[in-house]
Amino acid sequence: MSDLIYDWNAPADALVPVVEVDDETLRDGLQSPSVREPSLGQKIELLEAMISLGVKRGDIGLPMSAQLEDIEGLLKHIADHRRPFAPGLAVRTVVSDLRHVADLQQRFGIPIKAEAFLGCSRIRLAVEGWDMGKVLRLAEEAIRFAKAQGIPMMFVTEDTTRAHPDDLEAVYGLALDGGVEEVCVADTVGHSTPGGARAVVGAVRDLIRRKGRPEVLLNWHGHSDRGLAVANSLAAAEAGADVLHAAGLGIGERSGNTPMDQLLVNLKLLGRWPHDLRGLSRYVSLVSAAVEVPVPRNYPVFGDDAFRTATGVHAAALLKARREGNRALEDVVYSGVPAHLFGLEQEVELGRMSGKSNALYWLRKRGLPEGEALVDDLVRAAQRSPVVLSGEQILAVVRAHHPE
Repeated sequence: MSDLIYDWNAPADALVPVVEVDDETLRDGLQSPSVREPSLGQKIELLEAMISLGVKRGDIGLPMSAQLEDIEGLLKHIADHRRPFAPGLAVRTVVSDLRHVADLQQRFGIPIKAEAFLGCSRIRLAVEGWDMGKVLRLAEEAIRFAKAQGIPMMFVTEDTTRAHPDDLEAVYGLALDGGVEEVCVADTVGHSTPGGARAVVGAVRDLIRRKGRPEVLLNWHGHSDRGLAVANSLAAAEAGADVLHAAGLGIGERSGNTPMDQLLVNLKLLGRWPHDLRGLSRYVSLVSAAVEVPVPRNYPVFGDDAFRTATGVHAAALLKARREGNRALEDVVYSGVPAHLFGLEQEVELGRMSGKSNALYWLRKRGLPEGEALVDDLVRAAQRSPVVLSGEQILAVVRAHHPE
């Protein structure tokens, strides 16, 4: 297709590197007040779906909460079956929370990353009645405890994208000097724009370099309050983030997290995700069913309407490509996302804006008889209907012309 499609995206997007993703569905995703808590069986099924997509790490819950029993079940599943998945647990940057991680790590005999979060923006400090001295004392005590217990730590600064550079320099500098394995820039309230994401990630990347800790993984954790979560995540990767956090269907606090499914689609289209994503639609369906959040019809790629048209002009182009036997062309002529990469296909319906091409496409795809009179009757029926015809309505017209 490269000879037919001139890609204006390529020069800038080529700067996005191959990255890892961290699945937050089972922790930050479940913090949404509108979701249902999945059963342990559903959580295990979601974990296996993540692994099948090439996702190798994720946050599986808050051990200080009622999720503890399910966390234990997930850790047992990972340990007993030696699953290729690195679990993390969200904790406050205090020793009392880290003790939970130490206990679980000892019991299950596998590394468990403490994703330790600490408010660092001046608005958070004002609300808590803290100063930077207290923040640094809490961080130092927690990091020292984690190192003594052999707990790998991701040091997360909450509200990073509204924090002062001097404060970030101080707290990340302490964490890096203390030996943390990962740091995380968090756009906790979805404040960032892509330019902001590049700036703050670039600043933290520069600090990692100056501290002589190139092995430290830099994470980006984004939210969707301004509708920019996917764009911000790609900008963060461009600026040097190694790991991007996301949740299935973008569930989470307020307007949610970066949608994992949309993030993976974009990484795949940029050539930055080497794993097979034909099972991604199943992952979306599992998340939707487990948390009882419906997939909007116009949701990108995985909504019912994503590869579905009832417009005559579009159907005519799809039909011409199908006549040539060029499925690749059929998949992109009216779609910016090739459906087959994600286990899906183009669908043509019959409605008020349909023409003969819609009827012919529908019939040929199903190997049904055609005929001019049948096609005319289908188009007339569609144009009389206020909604697209159902499959049964179309088949009723077919049977009237070709009784069994």
